[in-house]
Amino acid sequence: MQAFVEAAASRVRCREHGIVVSAVPWARHGAGHTRAFDDTVAWLATATSRSTVQQLMRIAWPTVGAIITRVRADIDARVDRLAGLRRIGIDEISYKKNHRYLTVVVDHDTGRLVWAAPGNDKPTLAAFFELLGPDRCAQITHVSADAAAWIARTVAQYCPDATRCADPFHVVKWATDALDQVRRQAWNTARRQPGGSNKDRRGRRASAGAAQTMKRARWALWKNPENLNDHQRHKLAWIAKTDPRLYRAYLLKEGLRHVFAIGGEAGKEALQRWLSWAARCRIPEFTKLARTIRSELAAIHATLDHGLSNALIESTNTKIRLLTRLAFGFKHPDALISLALLALGGYRPELPDRTHT
Repeated sequence: MQAFVEAAASRVRCREHGIVVSAVPWARHGAGHTRAFDDTVAWLATATSRSTVQQLMRIAWPTVGAIITRVRADIDARVDRLAGLRRIGIDEISYKKNHRYLTVVVDHDTGRLVWAAPGNDKPTLAAFFELLGPDRCAQITHVSADAAAWIARTVAQYCPDATRCADPFHVVKWATDALDQVRRQAWNTARRQPGGSNKDRRGRRASAGAAQTMKRARWALWKNPENLNDHQRHKLAWIAKTDPRLYRAYLLKEGLRHVFAIGGEAGKEALQRWLSWAARCRIPEFTKLARTIRSELAAIHATLDHGLSNALIESTNTKIRLLTRLAFGFKHPDALISLALLALGGYRPELPDRTHT
């Protein structure tokens, strides 16, 4: 049911803000809806689809963005999202085409999203630490992140005593990318051999024979051994017989993954053996990777010691991507950030006049 409230709101003269309309108990400042209406819309925005909110509440979608921004600001005025931070994770996520990014920060201890802002550079992240303040920055003990230089430099500047942990997923991804470069080299070599390519029905050059098998072996090389099906196991066995160099690159990738699987001191010892192996493997891509890992050795050792990764923040990013699809149509990223903080920040809005027992 639609309901309209009419009231005579007096105007007052404030020494700080000048002449303003006096506050009313049933609406937020600058709002055209009651407080209960705003809370209901904010709850629906975090729990239902975009079309449901529009049809049920009879409002335009940009109005929803303004409402959730107000509700988020009201919550931020009552609670301190940055209180008690000790172990945090930092990452970036694309929210719009043309390289539009958000920098997000999560709390490893509570699993909550605590801060987000548009941008993915040092000034953006520095704004978070400035908001945190020197005293609370000194309380940060661990920071998990990928190997982005702008994150490492900002953390070193504001939290010099914090332990930076490299994300295992990104380190293993380096090895996977190096493996794929070796695979493409093997494929190009195979298709230049006699019978390695022919023309298809459209007259285009296509791989044939061993080159075709090599081209279709990507997933067999990428997947973890325990997840391979019988067909992919046969492909790996075929690669081991026909291309020892590519199979050696595959074993190097799996060896690095094993380092993080065992962790601790055993993982450190395995990593040292892996670095020695990669240095003399005669595969330039993995020799270069070994140099990169040596430059990040302190952060990787911290990961092996503390078991901290960006798995939580990657999960948060996945949920933000879902919210991004829901928030399509918002003109400014502040509305998306407000929606993400309401849904993932641990202080979800509740339906008005509801009591929980």
